[in-house]
Amino acid sequence: MDGPVVKAASTALEKGNVNLILPYAPVFAEEELRSAFQKTLQARGQGGAAAEVADRWFFETAVRLHREGEGAPYTGLKPAGLDPGPAVPRAERAIETGNAREVIDFLMHSVEQQLLHKFEHLNSLKNYDPNDISAARAYVEAMLGFQLCSHHLYTSIKSSPHGKAEATVHGH
Repeated sequence: MDGPVVKAASTALEKGNVNLILPYAPVFAEEELRSAFQKTLQARGQGGAAAEVADRWFFETAVRLHREGEGAPYTGLKPAGLDPGPAVPRAERAIETGNAREVIDFLMHSVEQQLLHKFEHLNSLKNYDPNDISAARAYVEAMLGFQLCSHHLYTSIKSSPHGKAEATVHGH
């Protein structure tokens, strides 16, 4: 309830300006969102519980359409105050201050630490006895984990904001 889509939807309702929420929805959903906006404004005129229900319905509609544009399922509105993890607040500060250094440094350090950890783990399993299938499986799992983590990180940073690849990446 305190994410950017609900915040934009709430501001749009407060200001009576649907254009403040439309950028969060895909073009194909614009008419549905405009219609929901108008219905919500009408219901808000009733006040009380009607306004509360209408706002909630509009927030759900906006988030559902936003998620649809991402190609992701709608799983309902989440309560305010959930922990967004350590990266989102840093990204938000970067946007506010116009300086991305903090988020870049944090992510670079996090990626480096995770990859080193995975690499050290696979190296510790490297000299297994080929007749020890359990040890071989442990090595293969660690080796593939390192490779896939590297691949997923790369494809993630090369993708658009909603995870759609900008360039074709060939895997194994």
